[in-house]
Amino acid sequence: MTSGQAVPVEVEAGREAGLVEVRYYWYPEQTEALVEQGEDRAGKASQGSMATEKYWQKDSITGAPVVALPALTSTVDRVPPYGGALPVPPDAIGRMRLLAIADISQGRLGRKTVFDEVFVTVQPAVDLLSIDFETEKPLQLGRTGQSSAYGHVDSLGKIFELPVVGEFADGVMRPLSSPSTGTKYSSGDDHILKVLPDGLLQIVGNGKTSLTVTNRGKQATLDVRVEVNPEANEPPIADAGAAKTVKAGAKVRLNGLQSRDPEGEALFYAWSQVRGSKVAMLDVNMAEPSFTAPYVSETRTFRFKLRVTDKKGADSVPAYVDVTVEP
Repeated sequence: MTSGQAVPVEVEAGREAGLVEVRYYWYPEQTEALVEQGEDRAGKASQGSMATEKYWQKDSITGAPVVALPALTSTVDRVPPYGGALPVPPDAIGRMRLLAIADISQGRLGRKTVFDEVFVTVQPAVDLLSIDFETEKPLQLGRTGQSSAYGHVDSLGKIFELPVVGEFADGVMRPLSSPSTGTKYSSGDDHILKVLPDGLLQIVGNGKTSLTVTNRGKQATLDVRVEVNPEANEPPIADAGAAKTVKAGAKVRLNGLQSRDPEGEALFYAWSQVRGSKVAMLDVNMAEPSFTAPYVSETRTFRFKLRVTDKKGADSVPAYVDVTVEP
């Protein structure tokens, strides 16, 4: 798909009676928090100008989208029913998730929801003019430049992400941190900063180096100075457990107990959801969080991510687990 275009969408109601409305949401592929905006604001957003409306808001600390606004809200009166012309966000780029959530009336029992989602690749129709790191320059990591904005701590093994943006010929600034947008990273010294998959960076040593980002023939370089506690510390390893299949309504317990730290240190757990309609998870900072499998009319997949951190601040590479829910 192309950024800013309008594409026709519709859903098949199937066996569902009492279908009230369907809301369509856009999410970058690895968005962690799938939170719907309140109805008043959502209604306003769904009718807003494509040139000015954002379909997700960004957290002021991490930059991750945390609140989604529907790109389209549709009822039986629309043509086609429960569908219509869906605007692709003007600043969308790379691998995106299109999530459709349907509200179904159950009379006195209130409402239930069902969902479906597809993955699409979005590209702008115009050229990239420039690319740059959206951070302080030069970047200081460690004791001389502690930054709570990115969660840096004085530790070897810390994993973090830097925001990268590109200015395109249509005047739109688009996020380019994800490799799915075509971005590639390279470190001037892999013994200081190591490039990991998914655009993640890891502190592995002290000193001065540079980080280079390229996309569509454009390039930017960031000077980086690292001064952290040099005490040797191997990063922990996250294990999100085996995939499982459950019935709707069942209590699901995720299992991160096989996660480990090479030095045997205690771990801090951080679970999040990265696929499917939002479920209410309990104990997301424990090894075994739980949730109740939601109602589904057809088999659906929910995906969860686990990151673990040791007491010295070293992080694991994310681990993922899928939970398939059957009717």
